[in-house]
Amino acid sequence: MRNEYTFPKTLQEAIQYFSDEETCIQFVAALRWDDGKPVCPRCQSEDSTYMEKRRVWRCKDCNKQYSVKVGTIFEESPIPLHKWLAGMWIIAGAKNGVSSYEIHRSLGITQKSAWFMMHRLRLAMQNGSILKIGGKGGAVEVDETYIGGKARNMHRDRRWRMSTGTAGKAAVIGLLERHPEKGRSRVKVSHIQNTRRQDLQPIVRQNVEPGTSLYTDAHSGYDGLNDEYFHEFVNHAETYARGKVHTNGLENFWSLLKRGLRGTYVSVEPFHLFRYLDEQSFRYNNRKDMNDADRFIAMMSGIVGRRVTYKKLTGKEGVCAPSVNAVANVDDERMPF
Repeated sequence: MRNEYTFPKTLQEAIQYFSDEETCIQFVAALRWDDGKPVCPRCQSEDSTYMEKRRVWRCKDCNKQYSVKVGTIFEESPIPLHKWLAGMWIIAGAKNGVSSYEIHRSLGITQKSAWFMMHRLRLAMQNGSILKIGGKGGAVEVDETYIGGKARNMHRDRRWRMSTGTAGKAAVIGLLERHPEKGRSRVKVSHIQNTRRQDLQPIVRQNVEPGTSLYTDAHSGYDGLNDEYFHEFVNHAETYARGKVHTNGLENFWSLLKRGLRGTYVSVEPFHLFRYLDEQSFRYNNRKDMNDADRFIAMMSGIVGRRVTYKKLTGKEGVCAPSVNAVANVDDERMPF
């Protein structure tokens, strides 16, 4: 479907390539349906007629009409596809993320629509792989961090109420598999309730193969993993690395993540945090072997079967955020860790 000589490689080329709405429709159709042949989302019939003036298909079996947006993150959006695809290209290539205000200015839509668009695009970035990382000869770093505002930036009354260093902050755990292939490390991250042993260790066992070399800091929450893993730790009060025993790979990822949250998004609600973790993980895991065009195509492969409404995003429809008690107990729009 892709032609390496005609498919865009830069943002400017992408805007020109997707400037025609009909081109966008046929492009999305070719990606979501085999050979671009549409399938009715109601009766699964492949016998449909394309109504060019309305840009929809009419199913000959159930006589219903449907567009290429049905069953995707674009469903029921009045924003034309050429703006959706341009926004997707921008977020796929933005190393530190892109704010809704920038999308609002760049695409000529309201900031509210841009905010909603960005959250829907983050759904396409989710990678819910259930495969375990590590294995014999493999090495995995495990570390946790806290996401939240700095005390010096708070009003003095709030700073006094939150005198402990982690109060009011969101805990995040990360697992980094060191360069399993082609020198490319990859990460898995998740929002957790706290950093106690009963919260950390089930996640490690769920995602890391037994027999893996496991590197952590001196946090007591990792005590007891020696029976299943070659567990070594480094005491950060003394040194940050002891040969190959360190968590510097994850420290680098935390730096990238927090740079985007503080510098680009400024303020992130805890119940939306997992979406931003998905976004940064997607770009990090695809940073070396993919260019902007490849990341764009990878995002396009995740548009089908995922949808979130504005009411749900704003907490007006059911539960908006995944449970932070365990990775397995997640919101219906959040794929497995």
